[in-house]
Amino acid sequence: MNRKPLYTAFVVAMAAILIVGCAPKKNKTQKKPNFLFVLVDDQSPFDLQTYDPNSILQTPTIDKLAKQGVVFESARHMGSMNGAVCTPSRHMIMTGRTLWHLPKSAGYRESLAPDSLEQQSIAAVFNRAGYKTMRTCKKGNSYAAANKQFTIVHDATKRGGTEESGSAWHAEQVLNYLSDREQAQEKDPFFIYFGFSHPHDIRDGTPELLEKYGATNHTDQNSLPPANPKQPPLPENYLNAHPFFHGHPQLRDEERVSGVWKNRDEQTVRNELGREYACSENIDIQLNKVLAKLEASGELDNTYIIYTSDHGMSIGRHGLMGKQNLYEHTWRVPFIVKGPGLEAGKRVKGNIYLLDVLPTLCELAGIDAPETVEGISFVPVLKGEKEVVRDVMYGVYAGGTKPGMRTVKKGDWKLIKYDVMDGAIRETQLFNLAENPHEYLPEHHKSEEMQTNLANNPKYSAQLKEMEALLLEQMVFHDDPYRLWDQKAK
Repeated sequence: MNRKPLYTAFVVAMAAILIVGCAPKKNKTQKKPNFLFVLVDDQSPFDLQTYDPNSILQTPTIDKLAKQGVVFESARHMGSMNGAVCTPSRHMIMTGRTLWHLPKSAGYRESLAPDSLEQQSIAAVFNRAGYKTMRTCKKGNSYAAANKQFTIVHDATKRGGTEESGSAWHAEQVLNYLSDREQAQEKDPFFIYFGFSHPHDIRDGTPELLEKYGATNHTDQNSLPPANPKQPPLPENYLNAHPFFHGHPQLRDEERVSGVWKNRDEQTVRNELGREYACSENIDIQLNKVLAKLEASGELDNTYIIYTSDHGMSIGRHGLMGKQNLYEHTWRVPFIVKGPGLEAGKRVKGNIYLLDVLPTLCELAGIDAPETVEGISFVPVLKGEKEVVRDVMYGVYAGGTKPGMRTVKKGDWKLIKYDVMDGAIRETQLFNLAENPHEYLPEHHKSEEMQTNLANNPKYSAQLKEMEALLLEQMVFHDDPYRLWDQKAK
């Protein structure tokens, strides 16, 4: 009997076993990534030079994040069923659920959310996965039951112009937490929810930054704030008044805030932009302190940093001041992700909602997302495998009289419809965002055919019909409980 083949097979098998046995077990030994989720309060993406190169706002830390990470061009909140747009946005971030499927605490009278949803929110999920969780943010207008799931919570509304009363306070809570980790030689991964109370009004910035942007904390309703050449220029789509009333008599549009009036004159708008910029630059300064601390501790390279806002803001754009609208400056949010393994300096479309945050963070951490999640992980977009996670985007504002406003976007086309003031105001807007990115209206007096509202132009009637059908389809799909005046439910 020839034993050589048997001997050879035995040697090969043993070698294979040894190779397998000696191979590194990456899944068991690889350190889990940390997360720093940065949420600012009321910031239009177009305030930032990352999204508008003409902006005079200086945010070197955010600019650096953008250069080292991935910038999303199409990141949006899904909307609101109440005047406080931040409330449902924050519920969607925490739970990954769509607008009409949130708990009653989001502000809608009915709930299509499962019981004990807070146990399937960000902090609870990451706690169970072995993460240490910490939160600092503004107090109120949020999902209180989910917020309590963080192991450490330091919430307070800080909108002043001092270290103790402003954005520095939130940064201090994070810095103290990181110092405590170092002292205790903590090795478990962390999830930090780093929220700011600014640049939400009242925008009391630090004196030096207010001076830099030529702004004052003006409160006298009988006079205008002083003009100053240092103030930011008027937005490209500025109007001194919106062409039609889009809410109801109690709708805020920031008018009940000290120093903000119905008058959208140039001095008021430029001063308010200066106040906004002063607060935003201070946020940038505070974020830099935290990133420097992470770098000094050796944690930065293993930390995903996500920078975003709960919604955008108008401040003079289209003659508006608040967030109770569905124009791009308000429906879109800044969204930047930097972290291990991500390509630096990449810009992507994405078509993501804030409700996609939870499933995405779960996938990056190697955690199973809860079954209650309705959002979509955009990790394939981060990795360059996909351009978008969905083709159609749907938005709501129903905080005034019902049904309110609706929008839908597909490709370059965007439709906005208004059914407000108990049906007294019914308006339709159709924009091609490739040709009209600022959503110019007839009141902007632009000469190009497509740089205006196209809803009443017969040349685009087929496009209008298509977008109208698409909007109804999205409303049905998302369990929108309302219908607009010219819609018939399928």
